[in-house]
Amino acid sequence: MHVKIDFANDYRKGENFMKKTRVINSNISRVIAQMGHFDTIGIGDAGMPVPADTEKIDLAVEAGLPSFMQVLENVLSELEVQKVYLAEEIKVQNPEQLAAVKKVVGDTPIEFIPHEEMKKDLSDTKAFIRTGEETPYSNILLESGVVF
Repeated sequence: MHVKIDFANDYRKGENFMKKTRVINSNISRVIAQMGHFDTIGIGDAGMPVPADTEKIDLAVEAGLPSFMQVLENVLSELEVQKVYLAEEIKVQNPEQLAAVKKVVGDTPIEFIPHEEMKKDLSDTKAFIRTGEETPYSNILLESGVVF
């Protein structure tokens, strides 16, 4: 049996096939869609060094735009996360950002690692999303979970 789909008519009826999630950046959406269980994606400040072999999705427009938290909240709206990694240094150097991260990740387990280790771990991430954030240690690795 063959089924003919008339996309033009479906669109006119208000039944379009566009995304319904908040993530509209095509590169971020693609990376999230391609992630498997235990894969990681990084989000961070404007100064985080990104290894040459890691895809960098550069969203930075100017200082503070977009903010780290804006991008984190956006990604979390689409990605199932089972664990997050933060730099140990954020506890002392940026406690306000740490509190904000804890608020949005809720009960998701947090593991603190040295910042130097986080920089090395970027080589294993699917991508790193660079924001305009300019506060210290505003970097996170998100480990993907499963929705089933």
